[in-house]
Amino acid sequence: MEQKTKKTHREQRPRARYANHFEIGHNAFEFLLDFGEGYAENNKARLHTRIVTAPTYANVLLELLRGSIDHYQRTFGRIPKPEE
Repeated sequence: MEQKTKKTHREQRPRARYANHFEIGHNAFEFLLDFGEGYAENNKARLHTRIVTAPTYANVLLELLRGSIDHYQRTFGRIPKPEE
């Protein structure tokens, strides 16, 4: 009988999905972050992932993303807007 090895937290990798379309909603208790793919030739985006989190952790995500973007731009230069 083959024995399976339990992966540690760092060894577990979530499935990667590309996203260029985002929708965000909220209520009094949580934020809903929807991710998907949308392209100019097809007016309808296809959503594939929803993340639900508490307002406190949505704020943590905002700060992490802001810091990562700042670091990226210091390293690689200004990120252009989608319409540029």
